[in-house]
Amino acid sequence: MDRRSLIAGLTGAAGLTAAAGVGSLVACQPPREPTDRYGRTRIRFAIDGAAQAAHAGFYQAVANGSYSRRDLTVEIIQGGPSVDVPQLLASGQVELGMGANAFIPMNLTAEGAPVSVVAAFFQKDPQVLIAHPDPALTSIANLAGRPLLLSETAVASVWIWLKARYGFTDDQLRPYTSDPAVFLADPRAVQDGSLTIDPYIIETAGGVEPRVFLLADEGYPSYANLLLAPDGLIRDNRSVVARFIEGSVEGWQSYLNDDPTPAETLIKRANPQMTQELLAWARRNLMANEIVVSPGGRIGDMTAARWEEFFQVAAEAGAYEAGVDWRSAFTLDFLRS
Repeated sequence: MDRRSLIAGLTGAAGLTAAAGVGSLVACQPPREPTDRYGRTRIRFAIDGAAQAAHAGFYQAVANGSYSRRDLTVEIIQGGPSVDVPQLLASGQVELGMGANAFIPMNLTAEGAPVSVVAAFFQKDPQVLIAHPDPALTSIANLAGRPLLLSETAVASVWIWLKARYGFTDDQLRPYTSDPAVFLADPRAVQDGSLTIDPYIIETAGGVEPRVFLLADEGYPSYANLLLAPDGLIRDNRSVVARFIEGSVEGWQSYLNDDPTPAETLIKRANPQMTQELLAWARRNLMANEIVVSPGGRIGDMTAARWEEFFQVAAEAGAYEAGVDWRSAFTLDFLRS
């Protein structure tokens, strides 16, 4: 699906429908809410990768009834390298989706796509740079001149910020591979990754505790785990969006503060490669680094000031034209009681 088709699909996705093509979505008037045999509204929610601890609050909400108590039946659709969440939204294959970072909705806004962020379930982006244990490395600035193994996603997002803030150059970039052996073979190499999984993989494979830099702690302003909703869904089914957010907040609260076993059981069932040891390690890191809960103690929270900061940083780095209406990338309507 090209970008014009994607935008047209999102424009037509005014209500909750069964899986259908873009044309069916446009023709559907008035919007209807598909229900299960218990009368609960069915929601398909696309996450941004294979099931892991970064999605645990949503799985907890499924497992402990946080969604069903709000008359929702939620099916979580796993993502992956070949899955484009905005395309799934545009084609009507899912009702709600996850954006990994703020670049995704801002890119859609710059292209005129009618989709908005309605909640941010990670206050800090878990993006990290991972280096070998070296006492001389005290900040990200010390990584200048070192070979950087960055994924295509990182090159299109955090690399913009890294170059603008630290003066890193494109000649540092190296092909990225998910095989930790490439990183481990070069003591000067630096690899990007997620706080919730990649340091664990490297430590397990290499037998050494790597040096980990959480970009958010050095000023990277992006939110993460962003809940994306088509503007038509927001307009015509506000109650559904609100109930999904409420259930998700309750799920994350339960996962962080109570027994995480319900979520972990579903995650391991959905993604058999996920181990209990990794899930427990990731949960500790989510909590220790205050990834989920805002400074005000809220989950899912966002502020216009933080979005403006992100846009200004990205625009100054050349990612967006100054005239892009960054305010239309999100709505705070569902987050204020």
